Amino acid sequence: MPAKIQSIYRYPVKGLSPESLPRVRLEPSQTLRADRKYAIENGPSGFDPAAPAYMFKSYFLMLMKNERLAALDTHYDDATDTLVIKGEGRELARGDLSTKEGRLTIEAFFRRFMPDELRGPPKVLQAAGHSFSDVSAKVVSIINLASVAAIETLLGVPVHPLRFRANLYVDGWPAWYEFTLMDREIAIGSARLKVVKRIKRCAAINVDPDTGIRDLAIPATLMRTYDHAECGVYARVIEGGEIMVGDTINP
Repeated sequence: MPAKIQSIYRYPVKGLSPESLPRVRLEPSQTLRADRKYAIENGPSGFDPAAPAYMFKSYFLMLMKNERLAALDTHYDDATDTLVIKGEGRELARGDLSTKEGRLTIEAFFRRFMPDELRGPPKVLQAAGHSFSDVSAKVVSIINLASVAAIETLLGVPVHPLRFRANLYVDGWPAWYEFTLMDREIAIGSARLKVVKRIKRCAAINVDPDTGIRDLAIPATLMRTYDHAECGVYARVIEGGEIMVGDTINP
């Protein structure tokens, strides 16, 4: 059976909820539209919106350190630039991130929600054309669902694929096949990508995306078993085009 795109996700605010997309247009050397467009600064970071540069994720609220974020259900609307935060079945905050008032509303929520984990005032950060990705290059992250199944076998428990916070989830490859694609090109829909890097996993994937509970030790298990803590790959878009769920992946 040929490999296919099983699902597509973006993460408009670093550390917050994934958003499922039925289709998306990829542009050369860019992330998915609005992927990691915003981040919540955890105390002063020195980030300059006028000269945005890659910064390590520890400067921001993120799941590696702040697992309570996974308990929030968030949604970002492109048309209005509005972020809605829900929890325990009700709306907790709503703010237009293009306005000072909207950002202050979201920042006030995080001051209330996790005061003991803040190193200073939380601040919504954004800069034109910048992505707060875990890597400096603008790439698309890919997870092979068979590799997730292999990790489930190692652990002896179910492993939610969304723990890995990828953009594209692939069904049909053998486990760990994605590592054989390094420096090779793949075609998806009318787009073409080049696989450029294996993804080294951190403690963020130990957090259950539904409950916010840190309940597994996936990187440590990978290290003991395979002598590395990697799962998934990054790919750079070299030819733009639209992709959609169900698209076949071809070399």
